[in-house]
Amino acid sequence: MLAPQDFQTFVFFDLETTGLPPDHPRITELCLFALHRRSLLQRPLQDDDTGAPQLPRILDQLTLCIDPQQPITPAAARITGLSQQGLEENGKQGLDQAVAQALGGFLARQAPPLCLVAHNGYRYDFPLLRTELGRVGAELPPATGCLDTLQAMKELGLGGEGGYSLGALFQTLFGRDPDRAHSAEGDVRTLVAIFLARAPQLMGWAAGKARDWGDVSPMYLPTTQ
Repeated sequence: MLAPQDFQTFVFFDLETTGLPPDHPRITELCLFALHRRSLLQRPLQDDDTGAPQLPRILDQLTLCIDPQQPITPAAARITGLSQQGLEENGKQGLDQAVAQALGGFLARQAPPLCLVAHNGYRYDFPLLRTELGRVGAELPPATGCLDTLQAMKELGLGGEGGYSLGALFQTLFGRDPDRAHSAEGDVRTLVAIFLARAPQLMGWAAGKARDWGDVSPMYLPTTQ
């Protein structure tokens, strides 16, 4: 665990993948939104139509579709709307050094210290990202923070009757289902909206309990391509 600190930038991210951990999944889509703590702590404007907070005006965004170079399970294809054939036909390449460099450059532009934020990140997103980066010999700075909003919301008791899934939390807070669920960008937007509604509590939790990227174990050991 990192020493307590106030992170300056929170990088929200989500992955769409070929399947579940027993299937040794690969990433098919990656999205990151980077927001400075100043924007997250400002009182957000409410959307007149939905009641959900508008995203801060100043943010950086990176979204990439990726050929997983292995079949996508039927369940994952149905949920995400992505297929390996479709990714190939649209000329998408695999997760390679270019992707790793784009990710590294994106993070290098943000004010440190950084905290990655993912829902169920400790069990899924962080370990899988570490596996995929390891596949191409890439790594993130080991002192990068990692915040799992699923664990944080549970420990803080901020869920609702529907549970702690992204959809259930959004429904509790805003009285409707989120838009574009199971697309990487749609889920990141949902995560940011939830975070904005509980920013002081979640940022306080992160300051004392965020994990160190260097302590994240890969989901599985990949073969180097």
